[in-house]
Amino acid sequence: MNSGKPAVRFIDTTYRDGAQSLWAGGMRSGMIEAVAEDMDRAGFEAIEVPVGGNRMKKSLRDLREDPWELARMVARRMPNTRKSCMAGGFIIPFEAAAPREVIELYHARLVELRALNRVQVTCNTLGQVERTFPWVIPMFRRLGLQVVVALSYTLSPRHDDAYYAQKVRQVLPFAPDGIYLKDQGGLLTIDRARTLLPVLVQNAGGLPVELHSHCTTGLAPLVYLEALKAGVHRLHTAVPPLANGSSQPSVLNVAENARLMGYSPQVDLAVLRPVVEQLTAIAKRERLPIGAPLEYDYAQYLYQVPGGVISNLRHQLGEMRLLDRFDEVLEETVQVRKDFGYPIMITPHSQFVVTQAAINVVTGERYKHVIDEFILFAQGAYGEDSGYTWMDQNLKDRLLATPRARELKEIASRQEREVTLKEVRASLGGPGVSDEEFLLRFMMKGTHEIETMRAAGPPPQYFNTGLPLLILLQELGKHRQVRYVHVRRGDDTLLVQNQGFA
Repeated sequence: MNSGKPAVRFIDTTYRDGAQSLWAGGMRSGMIEAVAEDMDRAGFEAIEVPVGGNRMKKSLRDLREDPWELARMVARRMPNTRKSCMAGGFIIPFEAAAPREVIELYHARLVELRALNRVQVTCNTLGQVERTFPWVIPMFRRLGLQVVVALSYTLSPRHDDAYYAQKVRQVLPFAPDGIYLKDQGGLLTIDRARTLLPVLVQNAGGLPVELHSHCTTGLAPLVYLEALKAGVHRLHTAVPPLANGSSQPSVLNVAENARLMGYSPQVDLAVLRPVVEQLTAIAKRERLPIGAPLEYDYAQYLYQVPGGVISNLRHQLGEMRLLDRFDEVLEETVQVRKDFGYPIMITPHSQFVVTQAAINVVTGERYKHVIDEFILFAQGAYGEDSGYTWMDQNLKDRLLATPRARELKEIASRQEREVTLKEVRASLGGPGVSDEEFLLRFMMKGTHEIETMRAAGPPPQYFNTGLPLLILLQELGKHRQVRYVHVRRGDDTLLVQNQGFA
C-alpha cells in the first residue's frame, strides 16, 4: 500500500522507559545484549539506552553490574543505530547539583565509548530554558550530540495550546534537532491531540516533531495514529513484552496500523519478532511482568499521579497502617496541586505534591507542617513552575514568612560557589583515579557500593535463541534428578547425559 504519505520513524524505549515502567529498571545487561544485534538491524531512528546517571546508579547499586561495561556493550552490539538518553544540567536528576565540569566529563566519556550520540532534554519543568539551556546545550553540541527537546504534557488551567506554542518558540533559538511532546502520564486524548499537536508542528519551524506517551489510560495507541494525521511522524514505542501497561505502545501494533493507513513505517518487524520471543522467554524465566493493555481509568485525569509514585504511596501508607486513607490522600493531591499553581506532575513535583497531601491528611490540618521542598518552591527554587502568579498568594506569603524559609535561604546562599572538578577529584581519590572510576565514586558518594558490585562477580548472561543447545545444557545442570535428555529430529538423534545426576 503506497499512497504517497510520509515515512514513519520510531524511537525505541524498550531498554530504558519500557524497562523502567514495567520492570522497575531491572533489565540486566545480559538481557539487553541477548537482543541488541537484532535491535540494531531493525531500523530504529534511535534507541534509548540505559546510560543516564540514574540508570547507571540503579545498575551498580541494585543489579550489581558495572555500568561502564554496560555502556561498552551497547556501543559494541549496536554500532549502527543512534543511541539516546535523557539528559540535562545534571548527572543524576534531582540529587545535589553536580559541577558543570563533572557533567561534561560524564557525557564526554559516554561519547568516547560510542555509547551515546543523542540526548533528550526537558524544557518546561524546572525553568531549564532560562537556567540550564544557555550552557548545557552548547556543551552537548561540543560533544557532537544530537539534541532533542521535550515538552512535558499536563492538564491544568494554565497549560493550554498557547502555553505549548510559546514553549516551542522559546527553544527554537537553541537550534535543537527536534522537539517532542512527553506525555509521561498517558493523559493525551484524541480530541486534545487534534488541537495541540498541529500547534506544535506549526510552531516548530520545520523541525521534526515526536510524540512520547504511555499506555496508562489505554488511549496512547489511538493517539499515536491521530498524531500521524497531525504531521507527527516520529513515535516513541517499545517492543513487547516491555510495551503496553504503563509503558509505551507496541511498535508492532503502531507500525502495522500506520501501514494500513497508508504510511511507510521505517522499521523491520520481521527482525523484531525474534526479539519479542526472546524477551518474553526471559520475562517468564525471571518472573517479570509482561506488558498488557490497561482498562480506561478516569482517575488518571483527576489526580495525574504517576504509577510509580502511587505504588510508593501505597507502600508507605501500608507501613504506617494508614492504607485505608489512600483515597483521601489522592483526593487531597488535587487541592495541593491547585494551591501551588498546577506544577507538572512529573519528578520531582509529583513526589512533592503526594507527600504534602499525605501530611495534610495524617495531621488533619492543611499545611500545618510543610515540607522543605514546598518552601523552596515558594521561593522560586524550581524555576518557572514555582512561586509564580498561579500559586495561591496567601499560602506563598505564609510560607515565605516562616523561620524555616529564612534558614533555607541562608543554606542556599552558602552553596552558591560551584566546586571545581579538581576539588571533587581530590575528595574522591585524586588524579590517579581513572575518569570512569572517579565518576562512579561521585555518583555513589564513595567506594563501598562499587566494591560490593565488583565482589558480586560477573553478571548473568541470557543467550539468544540462536544457542538452544547451550540453553538446554544450562537448564539440565539445574536439575540433578534428570539423568539424560534424548532429542530426535528425523534420522538425527542427540543424547545429553547429566554428569551431576545423583
